[in-house]
Amino acid sequence: MSEQRRVAVVEDLEAVQVLGHPLRVRILAALREPASAAAVARSVGEARQKVNYHLKELERVGLIRAVSQRPVGNLIETLFQAVASSFVFGDEALWTDRRRAQAMSEQQSLERLVDVGRRLHRDAAGLLDRAAFDGEQVASAALEVEVRLSDEKQRASFMRDVIKALRPVLDRYGAKRGSRYRVAIAAYPDPGEGT
Repeated sequence: MSEQRRVAVVEDLEAVQVLGHPLRVRILAALREPASAAAVARSVGEARQKVNYHLKELERVGLIRAVSQRPVGNLIETLFQAVASSFVFGDEALWTDRRRAQAMSEQQSLERLVDVGRRLHRDAAGLLDRAAFDGEQVASAALEVEVRLSDEKQRASFMRDVIKALRPVLDRYGAKRGSRYRVAIAAYPDPGEGT
């Protein structure tokens, strides 16, 4: 049996559409652990035939997979499992306008900001699962502040000052032993201001 990932990113538009059905989301939740169609049907309170249809759709787009089979009377019963315990949507699955990809390829700092946001979203979903399903106390912190910067020169100066202020802290903790933590610092215009 292959190992289940903690978090999977749904990047295919067809898979996003398949997840548009609320019963399929409930079926995915029921398949955090391997289960048969009959067990899933009992878990979600639906008829087995109806669940079978939705299992086939989830399997077709790669969100679940058959992980084993077992004899039940004169039949062979298939056990299914979700490919991950949590799912997040990848931006590209919902970005049908090519101008977004073009803008990111032309603006490397914007592309990096989007990548950091994706990783933060995916990692936070995995940490939430560890807290919710494994009972783990997750040591984490977040800091969000607002600054006002008037022009490109001031923005560049701000970033130099931030890097200068952080360098001693990063030097102090960057090479030490211990549990690894990710630190993400981002500066970007408030999208609500339209700047």
